[in-house]
Amino acid sequence: MLAPAGSVLPDLPLETVPGTWQSTAQSHGRATPAEIPAESVLARLWDRAHQQQTDFDLILNFAYDWLPLYLTPFFKMPVAHLISMGSLSEVMDQAIATSLDRYPGSIAVHSLAQAATFPFGDRCLCIGNALDLAAYGFNPEPEPVLGWVGRIAPEKGLEDAIQAAQQAGLPLRVWGALTEPDYWQRLQQQFGDRAVSYQGFVSTDELQRGLGRCQGLLMTPKWVEAFGNVAIEALACGVPVIAYARGGPLEIIEQGKSGWLVEPDQQAALVNAIGQLSSLDRAYCRAQAEARFSLAAMGQRLEAWLLPLLSRARGF
Repeated sequence: MLAPAGSVLPDLPLETVPGTWQSTAQSHGRATPAEIPAESVLARLWDRAHQQQTDFDLILNFAYDWLPLYLTPFFKMPVAHLISMGSLSEVMDQAIATSLDRYPGSIAVHSLAQAATFPFGDRCLCIGNALDLAAYGFNPEPEPVLGWVGRIAPEKGLEDAIQAAQQAGLPLRVWGALTEPDYWQRLQQQFGDRAVSYQGFVSTDELQRGLGRCQGLLMTPKWVEAFGNVAIEALACGVPVIAYARGGPLEIIEQGKSGWLVEPDQQAALVNAIGQLSSLDRAYCRAQAEARFSLAAMGQRLEAWLLPLLSRARGF
């Protein structure tokens, strides 16, 4: 596993590389050209991968960036790409399409909704996502509070969750990275600094303990979520999910069983769904996480994707 310096994984050895991070794709316009900063950590990672490529059967890329796609033809070993976001950039779309043309089957996505944002989406394999469910405890006895988890940024729509929680008369606890402090300040000015209880950007263990106490998780994104990992984190804790009916949550939540999908951007629909949370079976939520989003289930999907690529590369 190659990763930027400072990365940590609890159970896997990491080889880390220093350097300057790329700017986030969400901060660019669709027509923004590909950019590589000086001392790019991504360029250094791929240089290291190129040096070590014959030590491995296949290289799997997780970076949503133009550079790994551009470099793929320069590798002797097969390279597969798991695309983590929907269509945001013309240069990325072109690079993904070129890889699909040259290497059919080499591109996977997390959801059908994500794939549908691309003009070539029907050529991408959908593999979902997974969690180490052993790290998430089931909580059958919630407190009368709601939860919201995610990057605190405009595209995540936290203001909608705040308004819905206020109208429903329930406290809202928020977990996530403060990636855009100006946005957070605007929310506090609009709703007051006591509108939410900010829990911080915390470890998985702390998150699952806090999230498990919530009656429900609110997901209020303003964009198409490629998947929505926080939804399966909630289900793993037995917490039903109320989400806008757009993007990845459409393929995670079972309507009226593990949560509610509501009309996007409709406050009344959110409030109505909050009022129905008590009718949902928290044990069923956990069971769905175990059946569909376990590491074993994800491993089977990854094998179904990657083994044919390996066979083709070996000429079988």
